[in-house]
Amino acid sequence: MREMSVVGVRVELPANQPIVLLTEVEGEKFLPIWIGSAEASAIAYEQQGIKPPRPLTHDLLVNVIEALGSKLERVRITGMKDGLYFAELDLQNAEPVTVRPSDGIALALRTGAPILADDDLVSEAGITIDEATNSGDGEGSEDEVEKFREFLDNVTPEDFAGGS
Repeated sequence: MREMSVVGVRVELPANQPIVLLTEVEGEKFLPIWIGSAEASAIAYEQQGIKPPRPLTHDLLVNVIEALGSKLERVRITGMKDGLYFAELDLQNAEPVTVRPSDGIALALRTGAPILADDDLVSEAGITIDEATNSGDGEGSEDEVEKFREFLDNVTPEDFAGGS
């Protein structure tokens, strides 16, 4: 498993399909995952520090996990089949819980839990954004987000359908 961090969320045009982009903590691969708009909002809100007046669904789930005396230890993105990603939540003193990766990412951001992705998945579905799009020093999340935006100008969901 490889530890991943969230670069950000963007809407792919013209289909208006949200995408969350993960990047290896120690590596150069990026993992784009097409997600729903509610999950995109939940991820973006947490990244931007926006706290709604009442808990969103992901906030509620974190509260329930804590109320039950458990905690989210990690989110594992375990694989992909037919273009759909699969993930599991590892909770303290509990069996793994199957979850959509986008929901797992939203929960991980709220709890500080690490996000891990299967080595084979990152090798097969991960991408390396061409260094030619790098604007210079290669440091900081702004450069990564800009590379992500440039990459999205030409990407389609079929590019990640797990072909050979």
